[in-house]
Amino acid sequence: MPKRILQGTVVSDKNAKTVVVSVERRYTHPLFKKTVRRSKKYHAHDETGRKVGDVVRIEETAPISKLKRWIVLHESKA
Repeated sequence: MPKRILQGTVVSDKNAKTVVVSVERRYTHPLFKKTVRRSKKYHAHDETGRKVGDVVRIEETAPISKLKRWIVLHESKA
């Protein structure tokens, strides 16, 4: 089964080697046919130390700690 990859914004970097990433999804409401925005926060493992406001991609992984089940992908600057 492929691992999920999500894109979001770092909202907290206060923990050591951990960032909190807010991922927003949009969908059409079934009754009102209006676009609705929902966001969810994920704790992700990060060795490099991203800052608040950075846009990152996170990948699903095996549990690292009580809350962390995601890792920050390291993008190559091409």
